[in-house]
Amino acid sequence: MAAENTSDGVCAREDGVAAGDGLAANRALWDELAAFHGTDPEDRSYDVQAFLAGGQTLRGTERELAGDVAGKDLLHLQCHFGMDTLNWARLGARVTGVDFSSKAIARARLLAEQAGLAAEFVEADSQRLPDALAGRFDLVVATYGILSWIGDLGAWMGGAASALRPGGRLVLVDLHPVFQTVLTFDPFVADWPYGGGAPQYDAMTGTYALADAPVQPKASTQYPYSVGEIVTAAASAGLVVERLGEHTKTETDGRHILPQGPDGLYRFPFSDTYLPILYSLSATLPPAPDTHLRNADC
Repeated sequence: MAAENTSDGVCAREDGVAAGDGLAANRALWDELAAFHGTDPEDRSYDVQAFLAGGQTLRGTERELAGDVAGKDLLHLQCHFGMDTLNWARLGARVTGVDFSSKAIARARLLAEQAGLAAEFVEADSQRLPDALAGRFDLVVATYGILSWIGDLGAWMGGAASALRPGGRLVLVDLHPVFQTVLTFDPFVADWPYGGGAPQYDAMTGTYALADAPVQPKASTQYPYSVGEIVTAAASAGLVVERLGEHTKTETDGRHILPQGPDGLYRFPFSDTYLPILYSLSATLPPAPDTHLRNADC
């Protein structure tokens, strides 16, 4: 969850995998991925050396939605081991990254030292953010492989809203629920529900960053949400949705299953058109009512 916390590894999706504690199983999985990602020269998603040399990992979609972040307080939810968080810092933001993996947080702090960038990293479940983060941020950002790992969508949106100052914004960019239904593109196999939020128990092998990564197979629990459910959760948390985008082309295919076009972009062909790969959402926490003026009018 991004660095690019894409939710899809190379999965043998088999109902019947022992569910156990979904949060604990997911944390164990992400602890292992946090220790591995960016350490293999064949890694397709995390080039740590390029980052340390000044490379930018953020994509155009989130940068456009966030706008100029210089001088702003930015909270990055599900930050993994911190590369994207630190790239926001390179753009001038005062950054805080949150992840539930202790190994991810340890690596993020080390990476910040190596890069010479100021950042705060907090180990916490994004569904239960610490009170110390409440009302501190101009921007809350979460990108790529986010909500499919969240069992309580309302709690996640409520936490994001509570972390914002009045007038602050949530910027969310994630895999489109339509794209998440697809296991393989060629041949075309769809094996994932569209929405509903019911837990899906998987046995994950490898990682989206490297299909044959030498990591032990791990149980995981993920949750499918529709676009409607996501927007409704944002509105229910008191956020005002200003922009909802559905994107049919991307700079990178985090799942590594789509064809790359001559222009270097990835698309999801369907009949004579394209289906969305990503969605993006920008939502604002309204300013608090001015009680002094309201009382004066009474």
